[in-house]
Amino acid sequence: MAVVYQALHRRVTSLVCRLHSTYVKKMRYLNQLKEDDSLCRQAQASGTFYLFHNLSPFLQKVGKKYLVPQLSAAEMKRILEKLPEAEQWLEKSVLIGCSDEHRPYFALDLGALDKSAIESELQGSFTDLRKALFVVDGKDSPLLASAQSLLQWHDSHQYCSKTGQPTQKNPAGSKRVCQASGVTYYPQMSPVVITLVSDGSRCLLARQPSFPQGMFTALSGFCDMGETVEETVRREVAEEVGLEVESLRYSASQHWPFPSSSLMIACHALVGAQRTEISMDSLELEEARWFGLEEIVEGLKREPRSSKQDDGSFLPWFPPKQAIAHQLIREWVQQQS
Repeated sequence: MAVVYQALHRRVTSLVCRLHSTYVKKMRYLNQLKEDDSLCRQAQASGTFYLFHNLSPFLQKVGKKYLVPQLSAAEMKRILEKLPEAEQWLEKSVLIGCSDEHRPYFALDLGALDKSAIESELQGSFTDLRKALFVVDGKDSPLLASAQSLLQWHDSHQYCSKTGQPTQKNPAGSKRVCQASGVTYYPQMSPVVITLVSDGSRCLLARQPSFPQGMFTALSGFCDMGETVEETVRREVAEEVGLEVESLRYSASQHWPFPSSSLMIACHALVGAQRTEISMDSLELEEARWFGLEEIVEGLKREPRSSKQDDGSFLPWFPPKQAIAHQLIREWVQQQS
């Protein structure tokens, strides 16, 4: 029996080592592409490309599914031949990842091309990212979000804030440099807390006027300069609903591209059971209220299309499973069970 156990242990250990080795090699290859301009240009000639048009990703509908096509370098060149100075267009692409086999992935925004012509030729459509993230396969959502954020960052950082002179992108898109001042700019993310508040038996959800009708979600807000995550959670809950957090715990994090590249830091916060009266900030929120377990469970089953009632009002529904707010709500339900 001991021999069998040892053999099994060796096989598991070997598998873990191979997986680890694959990941390490992949990360080091990506880092090489970011640091070696010549190597990155070579990779552009053999990589695959995700297309965007004014920051909207290109999707193809096959049956009931939405797919994110990956175009080869040859297909890209055929499309880019429609533009003058086609070779320079590949330089505008940004590196967003690679496969385990070291096939690099790039994203390219073709906003200067006629959108309808591309859609017709490739038999698909450029779709608003807010919709795209919730209709494509879960493995594609993070890649689209990071690609759009990086493309948006480059679009808004074409000039040096110190000299006003143009900045130059490196082939990988991992930085921009001002030749006049020597200043190097790197893409950045803004930290945001998203917090599910509970009093032990209920959870608090809210909505803003801009939300789709009936949708409620957890409280969220940007971290102020110099704040810790804990301080931001306590401040946001106090500002938005007038409650004082007694304790909190971290859940997970998620990159979120709205309104720009953000790191969503998800937490659960507990308030005192005797101090649960909501004092809502009406400038931030349209509605905030407590939900019991049964109402939350029903809301998780409900889709936006099924939330409208005969009298025109809307039953509560919650963000889809791709959003980290959904994960927070699911975790709370599990805790209550």
